Parts: sequence; structure tokens; C-alpha cells
Amino acid sequence: MTTTADPRRWWALGALVASMLVLGFDMTILNVALPTMAAELGADTGDQQWIVDGYTVVFAAAMLPAGLLGDRWGRRRMLVAGLGIFLAGSVLGALVGSPGPVVAARTVMGLGAALVMPLALSVLPSLFGPEERPKAVGAVTASMALGMPLGPIIGGTLLDHFWWGSVFVVNIPLVLLGIAACLFLLPETSDPATPRVDPPSGVLAVAGLGALVFGIIEAPRRGWADPLVLLTLFSSVALLTGLVLRERRLERPMLDLGLLRQRGFLWNAVAATLVTFILTGLLFVLPQYLQAVLGNDALGTGVRLLPMMGGLLVAARGSAPLVARFGSRPVVTAGLLLLAAAAVLGSRTDVQDGYGATALWLSVTGFAFGFAMVPAMDAALGALPRDRAGSGSGLLMTLRQTGGAIGVALLGSLLAGAYGDRVDTTGLPAAAADAASGSVGAAHAIAAALGDPALAASADAAYVHGMDLALLAGAAASLVAAVLTALFLPDARGALEVPGTARMVPPAADARQ
Repeated sequence: MTTTADPRRWWALGALVASMLVLGFDMTILNVALPTMAAELGADTGDQQWIVDGYTVVFAAAMLPAGLLGDRWGRRRMLVAGLGIFLAGSVLGALVGSPGPVVAARTVMGLGAALVMPLALSVLPSLFGPEERPKAVGAVTASMALGMPLGPIIGGTLLDHFWWGSVFVVNIPLVLLGIAACLFLLPETSDPATPRVDPPSGVLAVAGLGALVFGIIEAPRRGWADPLVLLTLFSSVALLTGLVLRERRLERPMLDLGLLRQRGFLWNAVAATLVTFILTGLLFVLPQYLQAVLGNDALGTGVRLLPMMGGLLVAARGSAPLVARFGSRPVVTAGLLLLAAAAVLGSRTDVQDGYGATALWLSVTGFAFGFAMVPAMDAALGALPRDRAGSGSGLLMTLRQTGGAIGVALLGSLLAGAYGDRVDTTGLPAAAADAASGSVGAAHAIAAALGDPALAASADAAYVHGMDLALLAGAAASLVAAVLTALFLPDARGALEVPGTARMVPPAADARQ
């Protein structure tokens, strides 16, 4: 099957790279800002989890209808609309002054990001053939990865000189640049035959994911047997089950579960989702260790994340030749095993350790992410029919971002529970003890105010213990993902014969022609 390549495809890729750069920038600039926000806004660990997950829950739930809207009404149009919504959320975040409104601003930004992410990916199969698509996927992935180290560095500089809201203000010029690039460089594509968005399904998705994340975040503070926690967890199961049952009854569902019957899409999506689970959980846990425990400022924290980002960028570029030579299954599986090894190495961190050991396992972690994520994403996109590119990429990114939201909720809650159990607040007033138990940053602030170095030392030891447990949980998830991919992931060198897909011929056959 041959198609005429769009002569503007590489310029269009530049527009997509600009859009994804915004999302990558925002992802890590906020994580680095969390310790500062905890100190200046009084946000405890639960508040910080919601500041992150208020974004990711809406991000995950809204991507399904976002992909369909792009397919039906124009992917460029919806991409620009998403950037505009993201811009509005950034402006709101810069103007508020307490944790609740910050969560609201992040929710608005999550809605905008939900339009940007799947639509930026959904146009790739229509612009690039099988030979060029891995390069395009690598460029989009690398652009988001490039924004990740730039975010902490620039954000750290801003936090050292301005108030915490500057991390929202800095998004504004990048978003405007992304909008201009999409308007002038990206061709419009659509599929008017796409199913309509089903509002009840959207409500079930948002409510179900929100209840799930709420229950996981609140469980360490309230207890897993707390009636409210149990109610929200059972409600999430009921709502998400209702979503699946409703979608199965619809003639043209919004949640295209039929795609999950395609083995190439399903298992690559599983691999990408589990990698995202670990990555987002790690990015939530690590900045507070670098800043509160090791004593770095915001800029220093951003700089010290560079080994992971550098490894990710190198691996994102180098994974395609390895897949061409060995196939995607061994490359993805090896990346996941390497990720497990890096997490185990990180879990051996002691409170007395310096940054050198952390830099080593962060570098390995970055390589592992790149080698696992890029081939899995490319193979999953290659398995999508052209006329379902938006809904299919929306489903893929929904699964990934759901994994990310659960990663922050689960690993963050594991950390919060272990920290709260270990930190010694003996002799503190009740309010101070509660604040110190909720955040390592608050514990350091109270210790400084009271002249109590023992409290700071106890908080550091408790936080490192909790971080080690979270990393061990990430290692276990990596091993599970590696086993699943080794057993079930199709070899990308074989044909992904799904009617209407861009990849109808094995890459090896392409090379012979």
C-alpha cells in the first residue's frame, strides 16, 4: 500500500513538537515547585497529590472524547482549542493563593492537555509512513522529554527570584508559540464519520477515575477501612464498570474496546501504561528528596534531574535502530528489566548518601524509560486504523495518563503512609505535629523555627524510607510489565495487519523493496 507523502509533514511535525514541549515543560516545573508550594501555601502531601492528580485525572478521562472531537471536527482546530484552554488554566494558576484554587487551575490545564496530547499523536499515522513514523514518534516523545529538563531549570531560576506563581506564568509564551505553529504549519485532518461524543460515558469516566484516585490518596490519612475511602473505591469500580457496559452496548462507542482485541495495540499500550505509572510516581517522589533531604534549592533540584532526562533523550533517539535489528519485544522487555534494576538500586538510598549514587541510578532510569516507551508507543500507533487514529490514540493516552494518575496516587500514598508512621513528632504541639507528619518540607520549616535538628533528621530518615518503599513498588511493577511483554508483545518486525492501518507491510519487507 502506497500513499503520497504530505510535503509539509516535517514542518507539521515542528508544530507538534512545539505543542508537546509545552506539556513536557509543565509536567516537571510543577514537580520541582511542589516543595516551595508546600512551604508558601501550606500544602500537605495530600494537597500536593491533588495538585498533580487534579491535572492527570481530567487529562486521562477527557482524552477519549478529545480524540473523537478531533477526528470529527478537525484535529488542528481541536489542538489549538486545547492549547487555548491550557493557556487559561495557566493564567488562573498564577493568580490564586491557596491549594484549592491551584487544584482548580490544574484541572483546567488538564482539560486543555487532554485535547493536545492525543491529537498531536493522532496525526502522525496520516502524515508519516512506516519507515518515517518511528522518527516522528521519537521526535514528539523527545520534545516532551526535552521540556522536562528545561522546566525544572527555568522553573528553579524563577522560584529563586520570584513567587511560586511564576511557574504558571512561564507557560504563557510557550503556549502562544505552540498555537501560532499549529495555525501556520499543521494541515487540517478529520474524519466526519467518527462516532459522536457520548456525554454519559464522559461523566462515568471522569467520576470513576476521580473516585478511584480520591480513595487511594485519602486512604493513608483516613485509613483503608474508613467508610468514605471504601465508598469512593467501590463507587469507582461501579462507575467504571458502568462505563464499559454502556460502551459495549453502543453501536459506535466512544471507548473503542474493539481496539483492545488487536494484540499489537493492547500489549504495547499495557507496556506504555506501566512505564508511565512508574515515571510519574518517580517524578512526584524525587524532587522533595533532592530539595528537602539533600538541601538543594529549586534550581539545583532541576539541574539534578538532568541525568534522567539526558538518558531518556539518548534512548529515545537510539531505540529505532535496535527495534529494526532485533524487533520491539526484546527492546521493550530489556528496557523494563533495566528500569526494575534502576529502581532497586534507587531503593537502597540511605539518608547519609550524597547525590552521586542518585545520579547513577537516575541515568539508568532515563535510558530504561526511552528504550521501553518509544518502541511501545510507535507499535501501538502503527496498529491503529487510519479512520480511528484520534479515538485510538485517545484511548492509548487515556490508559497512559490513568496509569500516571494512579502512579502518583499509589506511590505517593505509600510514601505518605510510611513517612507519617516514621517521623518523630514527640513533644510538638498538636498543630505542629500534624503539619510535620503531613510533609517533609513542613517538618523542616517547623524544625528551623523551633531550633529542633532532631525533628529535621527524623523527617529526612522517614522520607527516605518512604521513597525507598515507593521505588521497590515501582521495581515490582517493572518486573510484571517485563514478564507480560516477553510473553505477549508481538514482534514489530511482523506485519500488523489491521484493515486500514498505515502499516500493512512488515518493515523488513519494506527494506527489501
